[in-house]
Amino acid sequence: MYHDPVLLQASVDGLLIKPGGTYVDVTYGGGGHSKEILKRLQGGRLFAFDQDVDADANIVKDDRLTLLNHNFRYLKNFLKYHRVIPVDGILADLGVSSHQFDVAARGFSFRFGAPLDMRMNQNQQKSAADILNEYTPAQLTNIFRQYGELSNSGQLANRIVAFRKEKKIITSEDLKSAITGLIEKRNEDKYLAKLFQALRIETNSELDALKEFLMQSLVVLKKSGRLVVISYHSLEDRLVKNFMKTGNFDGILEKDLFGNTNTPFELISRKAIIPDEKEISQNKRARSAKLRIAEKK
Repeated sequence: MYHDPVLLQASVDGLLIKPGGTYVDVTYGGGGHSKEILKRLQGGRLFAFDQDVDADANIVKDDRLTLLNHNFRYLKNFLKYHRVIPVDGILADLGVSSHQFDVAARGFSFRFGAPLDMRMNQNQQKSAADILNEYTPAQLTNIFRQYGELSNSGQLANRIVAFRKEKKIITSEDLKSAITGLIEKRNEDKYLAKLFQALRIETNSELDALKEFLMQSLVVLKKSGRLVVISYHSLEDRLVKNFMKTGNFDGILEKDLFGNTNTPFELISRKAIIPDEKEISQNKRARSAKLRIAEKK
């Protein structure tokens, strides 16, 4: 399977689908969420985004579906082009697909001795290997600290810079060799997961793209339209939570001259919805998922 959709029923239920409405799945992937949305439409339309060309292999033959091979940071432009603004609901599953993790050549996993690619959009030039070989020590330290939340980010960056003077870092095995002895064996997998997360976020400008998408979602949604987002790590979830709660990414409630708060969304789920034990046992990649739902005022 390309990808087992996480929190499938809860997320699609959260869209509160109208049979004749217009909806957007900005992370098509294996098509799991889109297929469930299509089941609930009768005459409505679904627009889906995915910058990974591998997603094309999962396209559903349905006249109601339009798949756009672009990053969701261009949400507004393409919906405007198709003349469908405003829309009734938007769903985003921000996780990396099982397919991307499991195909060694994509370079998303440290389980394989594969080239450090990590590009969601394989047409872009910058790869994770480019970052490791070209960024300054200060730049590397910043992304490891900010996106991986690694306490020894400076030491890690210095090790990488020293190693690359002798040999370019091309594969995950090269990277592991560069940091040999830097982490305890018992914590190696957890540490590498954070390191690879940081590299992936930087390679794909994920948090910048997420911010752009969220801001545009407010513009393209109808009044009472639903925004449904599944995130997988604290950096994403914090942005989503703050934006839904306050309309900005700092989580600061803005007030008018009379002291009244002005928020763009009504929170449908006050707390994040998480998978139950059954789903986690069937799909271990669901264990860190958090679902948040908001309705435009």
